[in-house]
Amino acid sequence: MNNLNFTIISFYQFRKLLNLNRYKILLKEFCFFHKMRGTILLAEEGINGTIAGFSSSSALFEKKLKSLGFDNLELKYTYNKFMPFNRLKIKIKKSIITFSRSKLDVENNTAYHVSPKDWNKLIENKNTLILDIRNEFEYELGTFKKSFSPKIKKFSDFKKYIDHKLYPNKFENIAMFCTGGIRCEKASSYMLSKGFKNLFQLKGGILRYLKEVPKEKTKWKGECFVFDNRVAVKNDLAIGTYELCHGCRMPLSRKNRLSTKYEKGVTCPKCFDKLSKDKMQRLRERNKQIEIAKQKGLYNPYIKFTPTDFS
Repeated sequence: MNNLNFTIISFYQFRKLLNLNRYKILLKEFCFFHKMRGTILLAEEGINGTIAGFSSSSALFEKKLKSLGFDNLELKYTYNKFMPFNRLKIKIKKSIITFSRSKLDVENNTAYHVSPKDWNKLIENKNTLILDIRNEFEYELGTFKKSFSPKIKKFSDFKKYIDHKLYPNKFENIAMFCTGGIRCEKASSYMLSKGFKNLFQLKGGILRYLKEVPKEKTKWKGECFVFDNRVAVKNDLAIGTYELCHGCRMPLSRKNRLSTKYEKGVTCPKCFDKLSKDKMQRLRERNKQIEIAKQKGLYNPYIKFTPTDFS
């Protein structure tokens, strides 16, 4: 990892917080000083974020979080030669992950956490429902073999699926998973409140599994969508093959990019028939300006930053 200069830190913890502005100010000061970028969400129920900075800053950031009382964090580290974020955003929200208006005790009542090394054994059990609780487009990029997706458009739709189509005691075990684990925390807490039993969730989510389980032993098939400029990752968290369409913000495979409806920075087969001519023209002009900026060595939201840009 020595030749990869940036560390990407994904983290969350459900813990009751007071005086959210204090946390915001302290974290903002720290991140600005250490030139870190990304997004941090703060709410009364806890903290959730993904940020990136020089590898030398990552240990200091973890110490900072612990000094603020976050001593039971779900933390994941990945490494990259590019800065995947364009700016720093720290927001105070009603919740760190939107799901249900019901009051849930996520801090103390969630599914049993299964480590990546024990996950394969659980999902090989024929009486286990392997439940992918991510959005449909994420499922299409990659998932675990024999998994089931309710094909939701947004995470809050999963509550409707639980209420109307998934019933307690129908399956011996339910093994659920998401990108980093936080969606499973909320969903499993809600399911337990509805009488579900024998619930299991992948500790650290898909990202921890891809990092810790060797390729020759993996049950994962495809790539995993991530919400930053990497777009998708694969085994060992190497950057995947997908790109993002700037017309609809959806991930594009190599096959998508061979379509006659694909135009770099403008449109793709998924949005070609939905975008107005005016919007297409605006995107073309924006893409043109991006290319000019690249040639001049100027940076903009679509250019990946390297360590020299932070000196």
